[in-house]
Amino acid sequence: MSASAPRRDTRGIVDPADLLSRVRFRRHLPAPDLRPYLEHYWLIDWDLPEPYASHVVPHPSVNVVFQRHGSPDGPAAGEGTSAEVAGVGLGLFTHELAGTGRVCGVQFRPGGFRPFAPAWPVSAWTGRRVPLAEVFPAAPDAGPGVPAAVLSPDGDHARVAALDAFLLAHGPAPDPAADHAMELVELARSDRTVRRASQLAAASGLSARSLQRLFASRVGVGPKWVILRYRLHEALERAETPGTPDWAALAAELGYSDQAHLVRDFTATIGVPPTAYAHGPSVP
Repeated sequence: MSASAPRRDTRGIVDPADLLSRVRFRRHLPAPDLRPYLEHYWLIDWDLPEPYASHVVPHPSVNVVFQRHGSPDGPAAGEGTSAEVAGVGLGLFTHELAGTGRVCGVQFRPGGFRPFAPAWPVSAWTGRRVPLAEVFPAAPDAGPGVPAAVLSPDGDHARVAALDAFLLAHGPAPDPAADHAMELVELARSDRTVRRASQLAAASGLSARSLQRLFASRVGVGPKWVILRYRLHEALERAETPGTPDWAALAAELGYSDQAHLVRDFTATIGVPPTAYAHGPSVP
């Protein structure tokens, strides 16, 4: 399941070309022992003449996010620094970037966070962003020292090393159920023929109820939600490619009962219909 290089796609990012023209965005692989549980680290630096709002349709992943607003040696040094756990986001995530800042994030594989925080079901964090110390209450290094170690270095290598050190200090604990959940989510992501939760249950060897419990405790959202989110990511990516997609054919390909259901889900999540988005990516 671990990879030899981080993903290079921009799935989930609304108008990625616009975002990437304004910020420095990079992905890095974690230490080998962490790769079965993490998608990648993601690093963003910005220095903007005017505020910019970024929009993301979240993956079914938990993220640990270290963030700093402002220059590290400015008059408000340290005041704009935060460290938090971001549970699976259910809707469009909008974040305003202004002035100078930096983010160092950890994107876990869906199902991969529980081995680092085994005391709670992952659904406890769904739709929430909570201070790092709330999730790792017994961690002596979950306090101010960790954000500084992660955010202060100018070089990516040192930031990645600090992230590795933090995570390796707190896991992963062996968790066969989490391993199973990660395998099933990867199947939902990669196999287009898996269009319904019942198909995933059949592939898993679990009852529908047991599959729901597994996903709630290890992923944070249900299997149907995961399948639809990945299909919506694909619809968003298709809307950004040149030409006019055949929305009816795409709806059928992605497992929607008809085009209207695809349009409804796309509009509810992104804020504009897919045809409008395809003519010029933007959100209200």
